[in-house]
Amino acid sequence: MATLKDAKPGSTVRVEKIGGEGAIKRRIMEMGITRGSEVYVRKVAPLGDPVEVTVRGYELSLRKADAELISVND
Repeated sequence: MATLKDAKPGSTVRVEKIGGEGAIKRRIMEMGITRGSEVYVRKVAPLGDPVEVTVRGYELSLRKADAELISVND
């Protein structure tokens, strides 16, 4: 399954699963990225870190390591 890190800029994806444990998983979910939510990938920095996304009407910047924990489906 693809991760949010692999999503192309300009695409909208749906979150299927959030990996990680404890505080990391909780922090991602507190930002509004939950299973079933739609995420629009605004842009990706040249080296892949950070990834700018729009979720639930607001913009976020995610580290590449965090984006790898989020499994998505086109």
